[in-house]
Parts: sequence; C-alpha cells; structure tokens
Amino acid sequence: MQTLRNRLYEIIEVSDGNDRWSSIYDVIMICVIVVSLIPLAFKQSTPLFDVTEKITVTVFILDYALRFWTADLKLHRGAASFFLYPFTPLAIIDLLCILPTFVAISSGLRVLKVIRLMRAFRVLRALKMLRYSRNLLIIIDVIREQRAALCAVFALAFGYILISALIIFNVEPDMFDNFFVALYWATVSLTTVGYGDIYPVSAAGRVITMLSSVLGIAVIALPSGIITAGYMDHLNRDTQR
Repeated sequence: MQTLRNRLYEIIEVSDGNDRWSSIYDVIMICVIVVSLIPLAFKQSTPLFDVTEKITVTVFILDYALRFWTADLKLHRGAASFFLYPFTPLAIIDLLCILPTFVAISSGLRVLKVIRLMRAFRVLRALKMLRYSRNLLIIIDVIREQRAALCAVFALAFGYILISALIIFNVEPDMFDNFFVALYWATVSLTTVGYGDIYPVSAAGRVITMLSSVLGIAVIALPSGIITAGYMDHLNRDTQR
C-alpha cells in the first residue's frame, strides 16, 4: 500500500521530464482544466456544457482526493499533514474550483448575483495549471525567494498611487467625484494604460499626469526585472546541480 501511495504521489506531482506517466498526467489535467473553462465563454448553458462540467469536476475531485491521500508525502508532517493540507494555498484553490458545482441555490430566492459569483469562481481553475507546469512552479519559487524585494516595490507603487491620487484630487476636484475615482486614475496612470475615461483638463493636472505616467514606467518595470533575474538565477542553479 505504501509503495502504491509513493508511486501515486510521484505521478500527481509535476513531472521533471523523466517520468512518462507523470508527464501524461500533467498534460491530461491541463487539458481538463482548459475544457472546464470553455463554458465560461458563453452566457447560455447547454446540455453539452452540463455534461462537460460533471466530467471535469469528477476529475478534479479525484485529483483532490489523491493529493489529500498523499498529503504526508508532500508536507512531511506525519499525521498532521492531513489536517494541514486543506489549508495550503493550492489546496484551497482546488477546493474553490470544485465547490461552485455543488452549491444548491433555490430559484425562488432569485439570487442571480450569487449564481454569477459562483460561476466566476470557476475561473480559478486556470490557477490549477500552476501544479502541472514546472516553469510556473519555478516562477512561484522565485517570487517566494524575492518576496522582500517585491514587497518593497509594491509598497513603493502603493505609496505613489496614494500620493498621486491625493494631489490630483485636490488639483482638479471638479473632475473627480470622490477619492476612489482619483485612486482609479492614479492606478491607470501608473500602469500607463490610459483608458481615457477620466482625464485632467487643467495644465497642472496634465503635468501631474505626464509625471505619473513617466515614473510609472520605472516602477512597473522593477517587478519584471526582479522576477526575471531570479528566474535566470534559479535556472543556473538547476543547471549546475
């Protein structure tokens, strides 16, 4: 039995390229995840989509059950692993991908917003692909290793957004109904997206917008540089090993 559990654990964990069955399992799960997302691109449900939902959810349940059964091999905490595993980030994502299908909603309550919310939770299935791609797992490791630098950059971005919003809100109070709208403008300017739905009309406001956009390029580029450098360093360490 223990040998079977060990082999199942090797299969369901992301393949390193040397285990054929593990690679096949990863490909199958990615395909199942993609198929499960197709109905979300349509407003109306069909009998085919209903069948697809039942099949894909069944696969997700089996995957969750196998991972729970081998939790001690993953966490190395003995019997406590079976209590800790459901609270790990990826296990929570797995559970959120399954639960919407089993939520019973009475049509008499007319809770359309709740229905749409539970439907939207299915989008989280795309995050399940993190389990089955080694490159994505490397990026997660890089983010974990560089979390101090990334947190500093995000704190800088948040502070910049807050200050920009305060400045523009006081410079052009007629263009911004409330402070949240100013925060929205500051975020859009920082990321240099520029939707054009909200924009300043005074000379001072436009100067602030230009400065915000120019400085935003530098701030937004920092996380990309940190992650890229960490990713290359991780690959070099793997090559040396």
